[in-house]
Amino acid sequence: MNHTPNYILLTAQGWHNDLFNRCIKEVHGNWTRLSSKEKVNYDYLKSLNPDKIFIPHWSHIIPEEVTNEFECIIFHMTDLPFGRGGSPLQNLIVRGFKETKISAIRAEKGLDTGPIYLKKNLNLEGTAQEIFERTVPIIFDMIKEIAISSPTPIDQSGEPTLFKRRKPEDGNISKLKELEKIYDYIRMLDAEGYPKAFVEFDNFKLEFSSAKMDENATLEAHVRITKK
Repeated sequence: MNHTPNYILLTAQGWHNDLFNRCIKEVHGNWTRLSSKEKVNYDYLKSLNPDKIFIPHWSHIIPEEVTNEFECIIFHMTDLPFGRGGSPLQNLIVRGFKETKISAIRAEKGLDTGPIYLKKNLNLEGTAQEIFERTVPIIFDMIKEIAISSPTPIDQSGEPTLFKRRKPEDGNISKLKELEKIYDYIRMLDAEGYPKAFVEFDNFKLEFSSAKMDENATLEAHVRITKK
């Protein structure tokens, strides 16, 4: 009797609802979606007996006993080993990148140091939300390829570049001197669950979203003003 594989999609992001539905319909196997970090522990995962755990977006540390026992596959938004670390999308845009790659890697003890299954191109135009949604069909194709062909991941090569996880206070645009930079800061933080680009005064905080630049280099954006 042929083995029916067990797969887990680990993500708490709403934009991955369609990804999970496509996996159920188009990738043969028993699929489970997990979104709670409390369930990312050895005992619970062992009860599910996964053949592979696909992780398209996850902000929490995965216990080493989990990555040692199960094949955990992370989708990281840089051309690894360039860009290891946190906030890859924001760090890329701050550095002026217009395109990147999604690297599918096996999770291991080191941060984004695992061997690579495959890479796919990704355009970085638009808001962070638009970019995240743009990753969905790309990551689906990668999941399908990995599930069907089970490629052997290859060790990373080259000099690594490390990214530092950005903090909410890093979204302060008050000291920026170029409209293009302000535009980039607003759009790179304009996504579900992310703190917006902002300016603060003594009594008020202004948060920006929906930025647009026209051909005359004029910037328009939605502003939300709250009293501190």
